[in-house]
Amino acid sequence: MENQPISIKKSAVNYGLILGAVLALMTTLMYVLNPDLFTKWWVGIISFIIIIALGIVSVAKAKGLLGGIMNFKQSFTVYFITVAIGLLISTVVGILIFNIIDPELAAFLQEKTLEMTAEFLQKLGTPQAEIDKQMAKMAEQDNFAIGTQLKNYVFSLAFMSVIGLLVALIFKTKNPNPLN
Repeated sequence: MENQPISIKKSAVNYGLILGAVLALMTTLMYVLNPDLFTKWWVGIISFIIIIALGIVSVAKAKGLLGGIMNFKQSFTVYFITVAIGLLISTVVGILIFNIIDPELAAFLQEKTLEMTAEFLQKLGTPQAEIDKQMAKMAEQDNFAIGTQLKNYVFSLAFMSVIGLLVALIFKTKNPNPLN
């Protein structure tokens, strides 16, 4: 019984590495094939779904390793480890691409994001003075700076943890033999 928590943590780490590899591959392919994909909203939705799906698969696998009996803490821990590792790998790849390999891409994407936001605000009928104010505020932010990416990692992990709490509630089971 003592080895089971270690095996579920090892499983969670493995799934975290898989998640990180998938997210890193997505980022690398977007960089190589079409950097404009970084500005598409649906790419974020796909990433979000992949993160949650692999977190759930990791918890389901761990539950199987435990013979179908898993408490809330074990379930959440497995989900959290998987997502934390996956997002960390993805963040490191983003830092490498946008700060070391191709900083010009970060500037290009920042400018493209400003243009898209201005167009969107114009379509909404936002007054030009308000658009200018918003653009000036956004221009001051460097969304690809190392600090910003690390901050985004923390916020993403916090948000995914809330989802992890829900996943843990769904997967937890009571031990039918409480003496074990």
